[in-house]
Amino acid sequence: MRNKILGVALCTAGLLAMSSCSDYLETDSPSTITAKVATSSLDGCQSIMDGAYTSLHIVLRDQVFANGLFYALDAAGSDIERHGGEQNTGRLKAETFYNGGDNAVISTFTVKTDLSTADEKTAFYLLNAIIITMNQLTDGITEEKMNDAKDGNAYKEIYGQAVCMKATCYREIIKYYGDVFSVFSLNDNPTSLSSRLDIYDKVIAELQKAKDLLPDLKDAKSKYHFSKQYAYALLGRIAMEAAGYQTYRLDITDASRLERHPEYTDAHGAAYARPVNYKSYYDIAYDAFKFVAENPGAVTFDANDYTTFFTQLHNNVNGGEADPADESIFEDDCVQGSTTSGNSERPYAIGRPSTGSNGYGVCKSYGQCRINPAFYYGVFDPKDKRRDVSCTVTGSYLNAKNVRKDLASYGGKDCTYETILSFQMKTSGDGGGIACGKFDENRQVAPYYTKQRNSGINHPYMRISEVYLGLAEAALMKTSPDQSTASAYYNKTHQRAGLGTKNSVTLEDVVDERGFEFAGEGDRRWTLIRTGFIGKKAKAIKELTKKMIDGLKTDGKYTFENGNTIGNYIYYKGVNPLDLNMTSRMTGPTPDNMRVAGFEPANDTEATQFPGWRGQHDWDKDADYPKKHYGNNGFPNSNVAIKGLFTNITTTPDGYYQMDWGKGIVTQEDTNGFYYNDLFKGWNFTSAPIYLVPLSENALIGGHKNGYDFTSTF
Repeated sequence: MRNKILGVALCTAGLLAMSSCSDYLETDSPSTITAKVATSSLDGCQSIMDGAYTSLHIVLRDQVFANGLFYALDAAGSDIERHGGEQNTGRLKAETFYNGGDNAVISTFTVKTDLSTADEKTAFYLLNAIIITMNQLTDGITEEKMNDAKDGNAYKEIYGQAVCMKATCYREIIKYYGDVFSVFSLNDNPTSLSSRLDIYDKVIAELQKAKDLLPDLKDAKSKYHFSKQYAYALLGRIAMEAAGYQTYRLDITDASRLERHPEYTDAHGAAYARPVNYKSYYDIAYDAFKFVAENPGAVTFDANDYTTFFTQLHNNVNGGEADPADESIFEDDCVQGSTTSGNSERPYAIGRPSTGSNGYGVCKSYGQCRINPAFYYGVFDPKDKRRDVSCTVTGSYLNAKNVRKDLASYGGKDCTYETILSFQMKTSGDGGGIACGKFDENRQVAPYYTKQRNSGINHPYMRISEVYLGLAEAALMKTSPDQSTASAYYNKTHQRAGLGTKNSVTLEDVVDERGFEFAGEGDRRWTLIRTGFIGKKAKAIKELTKKMIDGLKTDGKYTFENGNTIGNYIYYKGVNPLDLNMTSRMTGPTPDNMRVAGFEPANDTEATQFPGWRGQHDWDKDADYPKKHYGNNGFPNSNVAIKGLFTNITTTPDGYYQMDWGKGIVTQEDTNGFYYNDLFKGWNFTSAPIYLVPLSENALIGGHKNGYDFTSTF
């Protein structure tokens, strides 16, 4: 197996080819490269590490944090998030736990045909390629090198980065594939799959040894490189995940090592369980998270404004080492317009949708991550400042006169205009329902309008709010629970959202808080799986969706317990915000007086400001861009004012146009079952969820077999 990965995956990742050191590139094959040769000089070690960062960027971008498996599963398979606009049968099978564990579906599901285009480009191979290259460094950087009077500190830092890189990759592999091969040294040549518990223990041990070798973030090269704070936060993240519930193959992990979840039954040769010593992992997570919370280095937390973090992501348009967000611990750097590292997949894949511009506005954004309408209306607290940043009901549409009646007679040049995201089965800015508003190219200082996927908006892989909520969770679950710490760090994000404070919190409180804090970012699915709440939350949102659809069918509306109402129709009007004494076409957060249940705008200005955090880029104010962006006649009515979004209006307001809203949900459900029937389709909410991805034929060379009833023959 090791030789297969070295010969295929390492070449695929191209780590060695990216290095500037040539003394080890002339060997016969990657499998013959030894740690001694590869790490014979400090320059050689640094060159390997630099190449690894480039390869990590590729795998985060294409596979596990913006696209690929993340795009197919994390961004779409929870009670908060799902796919929108299409019924991709391959992704839908995996998203819905292989249609609830149907044997025929599981046994015929393959990575190649359903989630990836080429075996050697899968997350499994790319991540293993980085791991094996990092083994060169951890094998080859000896104690003697780290104690060298001249270069010892430099070797220590590279060693620590290599351990972090390896741990980051193993974390992602386990999350998607479960039990895999354990390769922690170039001398390892495993003959069987290893229990993920054993791999977790090795990863944790390496991190504990290396975490203090890295510089404090205030002294580190940048937030685009690993630091002491990242090492500690990563240790906390991995220890917490090791402590949690996962679906374990019982032919790999002995049942005596596991504590089954009492509400779930075994399925497909697997148990939904956590390790019997789970509290000891939480003890490790608690100490690690606490260190970062108390020693944040160059990380700061804006306790008053939730939008600061995302605004700063959008301000970073120059790439390179320029100004990562204050709350970031580690960001994956994307360079605007770069042909090598400019691909910003997260804004394209899960950002605010746009149909594309052809040079006349913001580029296409698909908006894969859509928000369950019942969650948006019925679960989000109307007072929560995060709702309208996380969820958007509008996108951008090129030549919007095709979909906005108020622009039907407009004769100006094309541009991208704000349009309402209907619940029609369409992608990007054509429809698809409520989407994520956190990554919106309109908000950039200077949007890159030439080519999609090149916005330069970074991928935020680790930030301080995750540390705060991880610490709150670990404080509740460790050997000696610490309610005081749990509530204190829970309240940091809860209070910032405008929701006051709580003196006592439960694990479910923390899990839900994490859902609101990271809504639309693809964190929810894995969080629910590892905390044991996946069945409860999936069942609740499905039941709530059914009530909503039944109410819309019967009464033309449905009022949720929180006071919000969804009706069959909403009403829009094209407006120019500058005519309403607003200073920008990009609106700010929802004003405080509008953050109430069932709010209904009283005038055009309020209808343009609510919901907040939307609009269009101020092309007409931007002297650096050709006038073609907004036409010779100016840029009129770029935005939409919306009425009836949280109330049921039965008469069209003067000057507004009626459009289907809740009725669109009903229509799609009656036509293809998308909004209710496809939601966790077939799962009974109590059998062990099969959420993992099968290993491919090349990864199973040597007689290894897939579990969970996935096919092992190809």
